[in-house]
Amino acid sequence: MNYLSTRGAGAGERHTFSEILLGGLAKDGGLYLPADYPRVTADELTRWRTLSYADLAFEILSKFCDDIPADDLRALTRKTYTAATYCNVRDDESAAQITPLKTLGVEEGAPLSLLELSNGPTLAFKDMAMQLIGNLFEYALAKHGETLNILGATSGDTGSAAEYAMRGKKGIRVFMLSPHGKMSAFQTAQMYSLQDPNIFNLAVQGVFDDAQDIVKAVSNDHAFKAKYKIGTVNSINWARVVAQVVYYFKGYFAATKSNDERVSFTVPSGNFGNVCAGHIARMMGLPIEKLVVATNENDVLDEFFRTGIYRVRKAAETYHTSSPSMDISKASNFERFVYDLLGRDPARVLQLFRDVEEKGGFDLAASGDFARVKAFGFVSGSSSHDSRVDTIRDVFQRYDTMIDTHTADGVKVAREHLQPGIPMIVLETAQPIKFGETIREALLREPERPAAFSGLESLPQGFEVVPADVQRVKDFIVANTGE
Repeated sequence: MNYLSTRGAGAGERHTFSEILLGGLAKDGGLYLPADYPRVTADELTRWRTLSYADLAFEILSKFCDDIPADDLRALTRKTYTAATYCNVRDDESAAQITPLKTLGVEEGAPLSLLELSNGPTLAFKDMAMQLIGNLFEYALAKHGETLNILGATSGDTGSAAEYAMRGKKGIRVFMLSPHGKMSAFQTAQMYSLQDPNIFNLAVQGVFDDAQDIVKAVSNDHAFKAKYKIGTVNSINWARVVAQVVYYFKGYFAATKSNDERVSFTVPSGNFGNVCAGHIARMMGLPIEKLVVATNENDVLDEFFRTGIYRVRKAAETYHTSSPSMDISKASNFERFVYDLLGRDPARVLQLFRDVEEKGGFDLAASGDFARVKAFGFVSGSSSHDSRVDTIRDVFQRYDTMIDTHTADGVKVAREHLQPGIPMIVLETAQPIKFGETIREALLREPERPAAFSGLESLPQGFEVVPADVQRVKDFIVANTGE
C-alpha cells in the first residue's frame, strides 16, 4: 500500500503506513490517502460478519498496513479492543461487543438505531481510534528506538482520548492545545486533572480553529518538526481515520442479515474525520446508501453539501454551542473528500485550499463538480440548541434512552433523511455526563455518571494559558522536551 498527498508532493515516491503514522501532515501541507482504496469482496463481507471487533479491525487494517507483520498487527488489535477497556458504562455482555447497536424504533418505515461508540476510557467515540493509535505509536517507536512529541488540538474529546491513550507510553510526550474556557466542565476536568509527567495541557486564548492552525503551522515547519520529532493525533493523521473505518463495517453487520442490504449512517461532524471514515468504507465497497453529515450552528459543512460553497468562518464568527466538540469552522479532513470528488487532481486541490487561506473558501457549484457529491452518497443538515434539547427530551421520553448533545444533533438530522426500508444508524459520539448542563435543561435530572468518574470535576487541574501564537507554543515544546 502506497500513500499520496492530496496536494501532490512526493508523486512517484513510496510512503508506507508506518512512515506516515508518525508524521501527520505531508511535507506540502496536504493529507495522506492511499493511492487506491482496497476493495472488499462479497466473500470477505460474509466471513467478517461473525468476527470479534478486534479481529475485524485486523482484517480491515491489514489492507492499509501491509508493512506491519500480520502477527504483530493482530496482536495490537487484540490488545486494544478488549471488554476491559470498553466497559465504562456497559455490562460485560455488551462491552464485549465494543460497539453495540441500540435500536430505538421504526420511524417513517425506517429502523432508527444508535451505534454506541462511547464505551471507552474517556466516554467518547475518539477512544475507538485513539486507543489503537497509542499502541501503534508505542510499537513503532520501540521498533526503531525513537521518541515522539505529539502536538494536538482538541475542541473537547480528542484531547482527553489522546492523553488517556498516551499516558505512561514509553518515548511519547503529549502537548495538547484546547480553546480556553470553551469546553464543558467534564471535558475540561478529564484533560486538566491528569498529572502524568508526559502530558502537557495548553489552553489557547481563542477557538478550536486557532489551536488547529497552530498544529498545522508547527507541522509545516519541517526543520522544527524533524528536530523535535513532532507527530500528530488529530484526524489529519491517517491512522486515526482508518481506525474509524472499522466500526462502519461492524455497524452494518449488526443492522443487516445479508450483504445485499443497504444502510445509511448519520454522523455528527465538525472536522469531517468521522464521516470521512464512512466515505472510505463506502469506497471500499460497504453498501452504504447515504452518509448524512449533521452539524450544529457552525454549519460550514452543511452549507457546502447544500450549495457547493465551502466558506470557513473566522474565530469571531464561530459559535460557542452546547455541542462544543463540533464548534469548528475549518474542517481539516474535508480536503480528503475534495481530493476524491475532483478525481484525485492534486493541482486543483492545492489551488482550492490556497483559496481557503487567501479568500476564505471556494465555490464548486458553478464548476459542475458539485453535482458529483450525490454520487458519493452525501447529504446534510444542521441543528440548534433548541432542537437538540427537544431531541434529547423526545428520545428519552419515547425510547427511555439518554443521549448527549452531539448525538442529538445526529438524531435530529437523521430524521430528515429517513427512507422506508433503509436502516438509519446514527453514530453516538459521547456519554451524556460530558454535557451535564444541557441534559439538566432538557430532562430536569442529572445525567448518568459512571462510578469511575465520581468527583472528577473536583480534582486538581493543571494547565497553562497561552495566546494563539505559534512561536509561544514552539517555545513551550522546546522548554519541556529535554532535548
